[in-house]
Amino acid sequence: MADPIWRLRSAGAADADALALVASASFLETYAGSLDGADMVAHCQANNTREKFAAWASDPLSAVTLAEAVPGFAPLGYTVLTSVDLPVEVRAGDIELRRIYTMGRLHGTGAGPALMMQAVADAARLGKSRILLGVWGENHRAHRFYERQGFSAIGTRAFKVGSVVHDDLVYARSV
Repeated sequence: MADPIWRLRSAGAADADALALVASASFLETYAGSLDGADMVAHCQANNTREKFAAWASDPLSAVTLAEAVPGFAPLGYTVLTSVDLPVEVRAGDIELRRIYTMGRLHGTGAGPALMMQAVADAARLGKSRILLGVWGENHRAHRFYERQGFSAIGTRAFKVGSVVHDDLVYARSV
């Protein structure tokens, strides 16, 4: 068996800088050429701050996982599970998978499914029974990934990136 090229670990507030960096890098890598560059930069500056990641990682009702390169442990992906902020009917036991991203280097290595499995395990550990997430309506690769992971579309939302409002799908799956 080949040596692993990545590992997963629970992230803490001390990882906030690494999380903010990989958040912006993976967002830019994922959407470059699909969204306006200035809007993407504005979105990253507003939403991928070390303060946001430190708060999520310090919240006992949230879970943050970091995917790191082996060797060297450079950040290459992450997930954030936290309180629901979606325009759908929220049930007791719901949690939102606010973020799940990997850098392209990890695509096809099993890191994405492993991050999702960890998010499901973290949701169960937190006593949750359903995971919700929002995804850009035009991100068909992500739709296929989420559907393979047991998610089904349950609604829509408007999501602003920079100055442009986009249509997103809202997905859910049982834990």
